[in-house]
Amino acid sequence: MPIIAIVDGYSTGGALSRALCERGVTCVHVRSKEVFADYFLKAFRPDDYAVDLGFVADRAELVRRLRAIGVDQVLAGTESGVTLADTLNHLLGTPGNEIATVAARRDKSAMAQTVRAAGLAAPIGRAFASVEEAAAWYAAIGGPAVVKPLDSAGTDNVHFCRDVAQLRAACAQVLAGRTVYGVPNRRVLVQERLVGTEFYVNSVSHGGSHRIAEIWRYAKRPGPADAPIYDYEEPVDPGSPLAATIRDFVFAVLDALGVRASAAHTELMLTAAGPVLIETGARLGGSTLPDVVAKLSGVSQTLLQVQCLVEPAFFADFDDRAPRWSAAVRNVSLINPAPVAAQSPHWSARLSELPTVVAVAATGAPGAPLAQTVDLVTAPGFVYLAAEDPAEVERDYRTLRRWERDGLYGN
Repeated sequence: MPIIAIVDGYSTGGALSRALCERGVTCVHVRSKEVFADYFLKAFRPDDYAVDLGFVADRAELVRRLRAIGVDQVLAGTESGVTLADTLNHLLGTPGNEIATVAARRDKSAMAQTVRAAGLAAPIGRAFASVEEAAAWYAAIGGPAVVKPLDSAGTDNVHFCRDVAQLRAACAQVLAGRTVYGVPNRRVLVQERLVGTEFYVNSVSHGGSHRIAEIWRYAKRPGPADAPIYDYEEPVDPGSPLAATIRDFVFAVLDALGVRASAAHTELMLTAAGPVLIETGARLGGSTLPDVVAKLSGVSQTLLQVQCLVEPAFFADFDDRAPRWSAAVRNVSLINPAPVAAQSPHWSARLSELPTVVAVAATGAPGAPLAQTVDLVTAPGFVYLAAEDPAEVERDYRTLRRWERDGLYGN
């Protein structure tokens, strides 16, 4: 069995380390920085690791330690670990993504430029170090715009702007803040706002070949101050013509970005002119329960990643065009519409009363405050709904949203 190092085994990295351990893989943990927010640490599973090297500032020393352990490959557990994982694979000589494009796999401005240079569609935009530079560029371009950090994740500090006043305020807020990983925003990304249907694709690459584990259609809604928040997502039939169009585009994007030996989470907008890249992260997708996805579809991105490592023949033989979903499925993000001073002790359990609920990923804290949902980090969790009849899923989704409006979290 291989020895796998995971950089920042937080968020979905917890599911990865668990799945690897269950297959008898030895795991080693590495931190890309010293301190992480509690939001990420909740999913960390220290017992999954034979060795936890923590944060090692000296890169040469870290490589020496990993080589002495006999690490066969380094993977990113979450977005913050992408650059270090790719760099370590390059220095160790282990299978990894192309080092020449490592910056384009984190910096969304460089990502768009790299993808456009390959003849693929990406939003028009630029990165700016000041509000004045951004406002001047926007005044010349005009039109609806999206403002966001260069290298964060989820819907962190994402703003939709319709005029220069909104853009100035949004850029100032981003530049004054930090990413969800605690890193100061030195520059802000301003891009055209795309119009169409948004999808995300969870894939795994091995030896430069790509396989898609899941394609999901996003539904987002305007949150406070018009910022987007997650509503729900539904899977796309992998054997459909729609999936074929998305697959061809995503594989070309992965090639352009040098993704050759890792999982990837790619978001795109299907516009009237065709698919346009939003962004790609060279790591597992988040906000998912891999065991539930595998039960309903036969595979999950996490399962495919692990099988790729321990049984490469499985990856080679995996048909990512075969229809798999056994039911109508909806992954619904929980939305708290207003701040709650003291949480109800029963709201998490009440979600299980919905007839189509197959899994709940939510941890209530009775008596503790609960913030209004303004982004992914402030969502109280998510639930999977599944049934043979899509109407039953829609019914329970509407019931859930009604409960939330009626004070689910504070009653």
